[in-house]
Amino acid sequence: MAFNHYAKIKRILDQQHDNWVIRRIDEPTSAKNYKGETVNFTHYYRIYDSDGMPIKYCKFQQIELLAKILEIPVEALPIVG
Repeated sequence: MAFNHYAKIKRILDQQHDNWVIRRIDEPTSAKNYKGETVNFTHYYRIYDSDGMPIKYCKFQQIELLAKILEIPVEALPIVG
């Protein structure tokens, strides 16, 4: 299930201009993994468009999975403070 969510984010970003950014939100969150177990996280990430508006469905917890689905290193992602 998680993989499908990250694939959906990739499809959404493919339709965006290249000036979107990722912000880390330091608030606890949880998500279900592929086994149906709930996993807790201390933070999550949200992707914003060039106008600073959050992009619908682009909230996620694992930056490594986003980098993997986008086929780029984590260091190349546009993460802002």
